[in-house]
Amino acid sequence: MADSTIENAGLLVVDKSAGMTSHDVVSTCRKAFNTRRVGHAGTLDPMATGVLVIGIERATKLLGLLSLTTKSYTATVRLGASTTTDDAEGDVLASTDASLATDEQIAAGIAALTGELQQIPAKVSAIKVDGRRAHALVRTGEEFELAARPVTVHRFQVTAIHRIGGFVDVDVEVDCSSGTYIRSLARDLGEALGVGGHLTGLRRTAVGPFTLDHARTLDDVVATPGVSLGIDDAAKLCFPHRAISGDEAESISQGRWLEPVGRKGIYVVVDPDGQAIALVQEKGRRAASVMVVRPATLR
Repeated sequence: MADSTIENAGLLVVDKSAGMTSHDVVSTCRKAFNTRRVGHAGTLDPMATGVLVIGIERATKLLGLLSLTTKSYTATVRLGASTTTDDAEGDVLASTDASLATDEQIAAGIAALTGELQQIPAKVSAIKVDGRRAHALVRTGEEFELAARPVTVHRFQVTAIHRIGGFVDVDVEVDCSSGTYIRSLARDLGEALGVGGHLTGLRRTAVGPFTLDHARTLDDVVATPGVSLGIDDAAKLCFPHRAISGDEAESISQGRWLEPVGRKGIYVVVDPDGQAIALVQEKGRRAASVMVVRPATLR
């Protein structure tokens, strides 16, 4: 039996515009798709643009299981001023002439911020401090410190350097682990060079396997609602496959389990028609579903 929640389910990759929160995007998609079952993976700050992954209908259940561990950005770091938010939306704390910072010094500073790091998040992050979001505490004026967290910066590369009076604007590309704050990289680069630094532009170009090539503008989504990837294609893009028989598909769609085949991690089981039936993980003598994509009642 076909079901509209399956037919309409999938992942939507939005090219978020500046000035919108991730929740604003979710709210707009709820209206466009006429459903409350909309969620997002990997928040983007209002200032940032680029890839935001949205789940529609049953695909919202995929969001927490996706391995979106690597993210890519293009950004502009302004050397010569530090701000309260480590980006251009904050108040300037201090200004220092950065014009004497050489290209070689900048490159060395960036090299030191590449690899496995202990990074202190920006105070305007969503990290909780005693049950309250850090960005909310900042607005109250309360003093607090955030602990450093392990992150990995796989690639931190300069693409251009622009010298504007006492400022130096450095265009960069960054590939990093989930949880890395690009604004913190800007802050730390400025501190290392002794001139202060903050982020003036940020665009996310990829989240896991999802890139700007998959993305649609929100205006386009509102005009023509539709997902970027149906739930079958989304599951098959994001997880390794295991082909199963029609009888096995019927069994696991009813909540039973399959025989394990010695695979680690979550994978998708695919029926002879190419439909994603469930996401499965093996434990002991069972390959049990962690999410049934197509329950028997919806098949």
